[in-house]
Amino acid sequence: MAAPVIVEATVKQTATLIFMHGLGDTGHGWSSALAAVRPPFMKVICPTAPTQPVSLNAGFRMPSWFDLKTLDIGGPEDEPGIRAARDDIHGMINKEVSAGIPANRIVLGGFSQGGALALYSALTYEQPLAGVVALSCWLPLHKQFPDAKVSSDDVPIFQAHGDYDPVVPYKFGQLSASLLKSFMKNVTFKTYSGLSHSSSDEEMNDVKDIISKWQQSQTHHL
Repeated sequence: MAAPVIVEATVKQTATLIFMHGLGDTGHGWSSALAAVRPPFMKVICPTAPTQPVSLNAGFRMPSWFDLKTLDIGGPEDEPGIRAARDDIHGMINKEVSAGIPANRIVLGGFSQGGALALYSALTYEQPLAGVVALSCWLPLHKQFPDAKVSSDDVPIFQAHGDYDPVVPYKFGQLSASLLKSFMKNVTFKTYSGLSHSSSDEEMNDVKDIISKWQQSQTHHL
């Protein structure tokens, strides 16, 4: 796997954001936008997915966290690939914890396929994380939840979706949020009117506010 793009904290690091890009992108696609909205004490890690054939795109090779067979709700999923990618993300979290950043100061985030991986990785990580930023995405292997969940019920989740998304259907995001709300206590689903399969300044400002809020709520644990 290519080396992740890392944006170091500008003051003493006390928190980390690990953010996974969407299909066909790299860590460079998000690093500057995230650097602009993270608190100064937060390091940003933007890993790049391994290049592999993607069934959805006729087997064309591109950066992809796992194989995508379809974006239909209830369609077949690459369970071994999702689990292997999750293990890689857990390894990145563990590396930060080993370096002295507590799990409850680590935010997982992602866009599209990366957001799906962020949700799955957070819910299957035994220690409670600071939160999950899940943009224009879905909960993978959703039929296995809540049974597959090992995280605590109060890990906060901020899920965001444009209602004009032609790639990952808005309805898919809504259904994922409804399922998450059935077993997680702190789920926010925000709709961005007119937004397609992308981000926006409004959304990034909301991400900035929510990350800052989560970090403040954890400060008393330091």
